[in-house]
Amino acid sequence: MTTGPVILVIDDEAQIRRFLRISLEASDFRIVEAATGRDGLVQAATARPSVIILDLGLPDMNGLEVLSQVREWSTVPILVLSVQDADEEKIAALDAGADDYVTKPFSMGELMARLRVAVRHSQPLPERTDFHNGALFVDFVHRLVKINDEPVKLTATEYALLSLFIKHIDRVLTHRQILKEIWGPHAVEETQYLRIYMAQLRRKLESNPTHPQMFLTESGVGYRMVLVESER
Repeated sequence: MTTGPVILVIDDEAQIRRFLRISLEASDFRIVEAATGRDGLVQAATARPSVIILDLGLPDMNGLEVLSQVREWSTVPILVLSVQDADEEKIAALDAGADDYVTKPFSMGELMARLRVAVRHSQPLPERTDFHNGALFVDFVHRLVKINDEPVKLTATEYALLSLFIKHIDRVLTHRQILKEIWGPHAVEETQYLRIYMAQLRRKLESNPTHPQMFLTESGVGYRMVLVESER
């Protein structure tokens, strides 16, 4: 029985998964497999892998979307495997949060070398897959938001904004920091975007949006999400 680091392989090709399992277990890695993006997201949360090997061509969702969703709550190193070797594809994967990119067909020696680097860079810190704050509950794996156990529908931008605040809980985020993270460096002066979305987030998640308890305004600086007592 192997006792080494856990490697999650997300790839829809059974022969690739079998090849990687045999090769990596021979080097004392423990292997967890997923054939779809959705199963891969669940395994990423439950198996707590040291490294994820991710194929971009998945049957149920784009591998870049899997990558982006994992990055919402985890810093686990992600090594992308893909038949796409264009620079644009590599840049898109790396910009989405990949740590490395290997094209198929690949040399097992090269993959092992890159995998060893990824393992060294892995962070063995506990990672958050859900979040509670007062009446608010967030399940990052399933992208589910609830208030008092009732589902709340957020837009993609609202969800990204909420995730950013949770990642930096109880820390002041400046207007420029938030705008750069959510809308990109070209939007750092567009504070009206932020005011609109903060109003929407408060309307959906605060019990009294006009007197917010969770999303506080730091006058002239930015916003801060604080922990509040449960309303139950």
